[in-house]
Amino acid sequence: MSLQAPLARVLGLGSAKEGAGHWWAQRSTAIGMLPLTLWFAYSAMGLQHGNYEMVSAWIAEPANAIGLILLVVAVVYHSSLGLQVVIEDYLHGGKGFAAMVVTKLTHFALGVAGIYAVIVVSVGAR
Repeated sequence: MSLQAPLARVLGLGSAKEGAGHWWAQRSTAIGMLPLTLWFAYSAMGLQHGNYEMVSAWIAEPANAIGLILLVVAVVYHSSLGLQVVIEDYLHGGKGFAAMVVTKLTHFALGVAGIYAVIVVSVGAR
């Protein structure tokens, strides 16, 4: 006995067997972003009235640079996963494919730019 609708059985439609992994990845990044965001907010509040030299010295500390890079990676990946779901749900055919390619390339570029910015600021502060 199958739980599929008769039309779905005829058309061969059903689970793509990818949804659970995507769901877990998005929840995992959300959980990972929670402590990183709290750490960043707490640290940023301690930098009030900070000028560029103070902030760059803070970023130059290895633990802070690593935390910022982890935050950039988690936010970009989480955002990419979320937009992928929206695109898959609402855009189909060529428009969906084009939107997915643009979204993935944009997120990749944002991730690289964020990591590069942290490295440049931390190295320039030394």
